This record gives sequence, structure tokens and C-alpha cells, in this order.
Amino acid sequence: MTKIDVACIIDDDPIFIFGAKRMMELSEFCNSFMVFKNGQEALNNLKPIMNTEEVLPDVILLDINMPIMDGWEFLDEFIKIKSHKMVTIYIVSSSINPIDLNRAKRYENVSNYILKPISLNSLKGILAEVTDA
Repeated sequence: MTKIDVACIIDDDPIFIFGAKRMMELSEFCNSFMVFKNGQEALNNLKPIMNTEEVLPDVILLDINMPIMDGWEFLDEFIKIKSHKMVTIYIVSSSINPIDLNRAKRYENVSNYILKPISLNSLKGILAEVTDA
């Protein structure tokens, strides 16, 4: 199976970030990571490279409950930015609230909603979806 080039984690939980990165390494998921602690930090870093030929993440793993700018606010801003590349977004959350699940379905950029903690199987599923596309 092909690796993706760059994966982006947007999450304020250092334990989740550590675990997700470790799982990605074990599953040979990607060549490199971008990690941001909230939606605002992610936007500040991704926006300048969206219109250039610089490397954008292939996949974003997005938490929805974060300080400063949550995942929903990030999504609302991110989808307004013109980009030279389609970025696949997966919401990764501990929320099992049906309202959150339904809200995620309204975003065409959101490929799926994954419950924390992230597993090797869910990463393999993402890899299969993204590399087949």
C-alpha cells in the first residue's frame, strides 16, 4: 500500500497527538507530519501555502473540541480558501453526540468521522481511501 506524503493533526491533546503519530509510524501511514494545537494555528500555517506549489497535507485529522478555534470554526474558514490540491479531512473526536456526527456530514470536505482513540485499522482505512482516490 502506498504511503501518503504529509498528514496533518489538528488537536490540543498532547497524548492523542503522541499516540496518533506513533500509530502513523507503525502503520507506515505517511512520510511526514504537520501538527497544530488549534484551528487558528492550523489556518495561520496552512493558508499561506494553499495557493502556492508548496506541500500541503494530503489528510487532516481534525479534533472538534479545542480552545481558541475549534474544529467547526476551522472547517468553516478552511473551505473558503482556494487550493491547488484537494485535502481530505477526517474528524477525529471523542464526541458520540449525533448532532456532531450529522454536522460533519454537511461538509463535503469531511470524508469520515472517527472516534478516538485512533486505531491502526482506522489509519489503514484512511490510507486505502486516500490512495485509491
